[in-house]
Amino acid sequence: MQLDNENKTLSDALSLSVRRQEARTVGRNGWRVIEEEVAWKVAETAIIVVDMWDRHWSWGATERVNVMAPRMNIVLGRARARGVQIIHAPSDTMDFYGAHAARQWVLGLPHAEPPAERELPDPPLPVDASDGGSDTGEMDTYKAWHRQHPAIELCDTDAISDDGQEVYNLLHHKGIRNIIFMGVHTNMCVLGRSFAIKQMVRWGFNAVLARDLTDAMYNPFKPPYVSHEAGTQLIIEYIEKFWCPTILSGDLTPPIAE
Repeated sequence: MQLDNENKTLSDALSLSVRRQEARTVGRNGWRVIEEEVAWKVAETAIIVVDMWDRHWSWGATERVNVMAPRMNIVLGRARARGVQIIHAPSDTMDFYGAHAARQWVLGLPHAEPPAERELPDPPLPVDASDGGSDTGEMDTYKAWHRQHPAIELCDTDAISDDGQEVYNLLHHKGIRNIIFMGVHTNMCVLGRSFAIKQMVRWGFNAVLARDLTDAMYNPFKPPYVSHEAGTQLIIEYIEKFWCPTILSGDLTPPIAE
């Protein structure tokens, strides 16, 4: 993944400590962790908040989002204050936001034709979520969500969409080429939605995942039979190897100068 590493001295740049993994083929095969500092222009950067719903059919998933949402709101507030475009993407809840200004201005954007998709390898995920991935015993899935988690604030200058074409229209309109992803669930929506990591990387955007503001759907009673937390880490490492680097959200909340 080629990151935009220019303009490091500009005051309008986000300084990010990115982590990715690279295949090592000399000697014994394996993966080498690479950490580096990059800078992205604020005006060319957006955050996409993926499926941070108010409730989930798995109460374990709901509990973890309840813990994550207040911290995420602080991060979004700091990034918004710096000028980063915030895009809220709570899938299947657009009716709830139909009259919101952050939804209306997105609907008014002109159509932009996406580029041809890059052909990229798509290896299988390292965890088995074929049972739905709940670690709290639920097996019956249903739409439990109605809106984004109320702990996450919405501003009129934000955007609301759960459609990849609409999000592309926005990114094209504003000249955005860098995307920070956060939200749930890492092995499902964060990777696979029409506005998510795989699609945006295939369209050629620079992308990173905030690895401390995400969660997976994984049941420890399924392969590879590790804890839920270890399963989430395996998916994060998979993303670093095959899709995009990761960051810590602290990069978006630097100390405020007195």
